[in-house]
Amino acid sequence: MKLISSAERNQLFERFAQDAFHLELRDDYSVPDEDGPYASWLRGEAVDNSYMEPWLRMVRRVTGEGKAVRRVRVVTEPHTPYIQWEHATTPTNEEAGEAVRWLPRHDLPRHLSLPVDGNDWWLFDGRLLAVGHFDKHGRVLGSELIDAPDLVSECARVRDLLWDLATPHSEYKP
Repeated sequence: MKLISSAERNQLFERFAQDAFHLELRDDYSVPDEDGPYASWLRGEAVDNSYMEPWLRMVRRVTGEGKAVRRVRVVTEPHTPYIQWEHATTPTNEEAGEAVRWLPRHDLPRHLSLPVDGNDWWLFDGRLLAVGHFDKHGRVLGSELIDAPDLVSECARVRDLLWDLATPHSEYKP
């Protein structure tokens, strides 16, 4: 399996035409850029979100072009501290134009089998998957690109199902 870096994956945002959708399934992420801000938040200190600016700038640009950037966060309740922090910082994502919805894990349909071994994934225009892979400590190893029609179609079906079931951020109260 060949993995691309997060920077290479982010280049896919330069090429998608209409919709980039992210399914998040983890209750904790060990993203090095977030370590300092997350630790500050845990201590109750003001958080400098400047580390997010490259992402937010890109989201503003593509959503300003009429493209959609969406994500569903499937989360365990009660929330881990990391998910509480994500919830607190999500308005920054939404102000940039990203649409974020939340789905408690216990509300997943019982019959649903999550594709790609239950890994997180980005789906670009219903045609290309970037499947996230993590090490045992939760650090991102990279993304695997997949364009197999059957798997992409299954992810598009799951995207549509979960988007409809999930609660918009403004209405989701942890």
